[in-house]
Amino acid sequence: MTDAISRGFRKHGFAGVGVDALAKGAGVTSGAFYSHFGSKSGAFEVALGVGLDEVISGIPHYQREFGANWVKAFVDYYLGKAHREDLECGCAMASLTPEVVRAGTDMQAVFEEKMNVIVDIVARGLEAENHAAARARAWAMLAVLIGGLNLARAVQCRTTIGELANAIAAAAVAAAGPSCIVKDLTQSAPRAVPGPSSRA
Repeated sequence: MTDAISRGFRKHGFAGVGVDALAKGAGVTSGAFYSHFGSKSGAFEVALGVGLDEVISGIPHYQREFGANWVKAFVDYYLGKAHREDLECGCAMASLTPEVVRAGTDMQAVFEEKMNVIVDIVARGLEAENHAAARARAWAMLAVLIGGLNLARAVQCRTTIGELANAIAAAAVAAAGPSCIVKDLTQSAPRAVPGPSSRA
């Protein structure tokens, strides 16, 4: 049920979907929804955590499979056509961040905690003089990708989309700087992580 609710929020946004539609998408009654989550806001908080946990388990997959080239592989996937067009199953960082901006402090605290974990995971795969410098570059890379993906999703012309995606990818790789092999991969592999795809 939680996965289905998370997909519903990513596809429609918090304001764009009601409890009845979320419950129907999850194959449960509205009563069961309230019994499980307590409220629509409670469900969104759970969905946010689930979505960001997917990123936390997903990035190590790229670090494991692509070694020192993991940033390029991750960027290619993130801005690829398949991911750009899949709001429902796409990255929660891009889909749900705009919703968190309008949320209360409790939800923002959950978001911040998870994002700090994600930044640390990214930072350990970047060559830098110290951890603080690596974190700064990780934040920059993620900010470019999250904002850039939403911008690419907001336009229709294929030429414009391709131009945007290529520019954003180059900017994200530049923001990350040199990447490296991660020797201590303690995060488990994700259940299913799409491979890199073309940005065209």
